[in-house]
Amino acid sequence: MSIKFTKRAAAHILKRGESAIRIKTGSVTDASNALTKEDVRKLISSGAVYALKEKKNLSLNSKKLKKLRSEGRRRGTGRRKGTRKARMGRRWEKKVRSQRNLLKEVKKLGLIENKDYNSYYRHIKGNMYATKATLILHMKEAGIKLGDSELKKINEAIAARYRRE
Repeated sequence: MSIKFTKRAAAHILKRGESAIRIKTGSVTDASNALTKEDVRKLISSGAVYALKEKKNLSLNSKKLKKLRSEGRRRGTGRRKGTRKARMGRRWEKKVRSQRNLLKEVKKLGLIENKDYNSYYRHIKGNMYATKATLILHMKEAGIKLGDSELKKINEAIAARYRRE
């Protein structure tokens, strides 16, 4: 038999390409006699069949480019492809998501009812609050008791949610 099956099976097991699979010179006959994936697994565990280390891209060039761009180089009009708004990023999404997370945690603490939650949610969607701080300010003015301890609990809960995911 040939080594093709062994290489193909080892590539599948090790989740690498066939070109990255190597067979030690002393165990070529064992590799050619392997008929099942179980045989190949045994060869892998014994060290007769192995995969080369995964090559990582050198980030030296990207580091240089990043440094230049932070200094303002390579940012001219000739380099730009999108509109100014397209290049600005997703500021609105980040703002809305942070406000919605805050609102969800306030509701979880039982500081607001469903009706208030829905109205605040609609306001957030309608871009009524410029920042999370303005949302908190509006809530405090509406009579919702958001003290430092509550805000600390809310921020910890939001941070814990991000750590889990």
